[in-house]
Amino acid sequence: MRIGGLQKFSMIDYPGLVSAIVFTTGCNFRCGYCHNPELVKPEYFLPPIPVEDILEFLRARQGKLEAVVITGGEPTVHPDLPQFIGAIKALGYKIKLDSQGTNPAMLDSLIQDRLIDYIAMDIKGPLNRYAEITNMPVNPADIQESIRLIMASGLPYEFRTTIVREQLGTADFRSMAQLIRGAEKYYLQKFIPTKANDSSFLNKHPYTDDELREIMKIFSQTVETVGIR
Repeated sequence: MRIGGLQKFSMIDYPGLVSAIVFTTGCNFRCGYCHNPELVKPEYFLPPIPVEDILEFLRARQGKLEAVVITGGEPTVHPDLPQFIGAIKALGYKIKLDSQGTNPAMLDSLIQDRLIDYIAMDIKGPLNRYAEITNMPVNPADIQESIRLIMASGLPYEFRTTIVREQLGTADFRSMAQLIRGAEKYYLQKFIPTKANDSSFLNKHPYTDDELREIMKIFSQTVETVGIR
């Protein structure tokens, strides 16, 4: 595991539980709006935090923290992610995994081995625009399979999208709403142009709150609970 950061306390990242957040480095996407370029681009990586340092911190916080959120970057690019999660689970913590769904085989393994307790998956856009939005080759079948696995897992989960006005429009939202039809929860994440993987995105624009509420109506036709973050 290559770990790029640790947030020692959060009351909002794991719904209903007090958590720590572990940030992995490395990602197989290059989304322009990404606000964590230091976790995505190797030229920005800092020296990794040793896994044992993370586990030592979590041992010391047993009984005070309830959960660990593992995010990135993209955690599933690391083959030893299951072993890392297993070591944390052995300390009694619940695990929330943030992923963009390009490694359904690992997701399936984590679900079957009961190593994760909550899943959050980013939906980048309609399947036919994934390569354009992520600036990388994408197998749409992997995205579809990850969505299917998550919805069938029996675990609490959510889907979410960071939306940029110049990048996604009404037709895209309608296609995305069909992609996750029947899902329990979906969140629109407002793009804030303060830091981005691609500096040109600092000149792009977020949707207004009123516009986001209108977009919510599209997803409300296919998803049980829709919210804004």
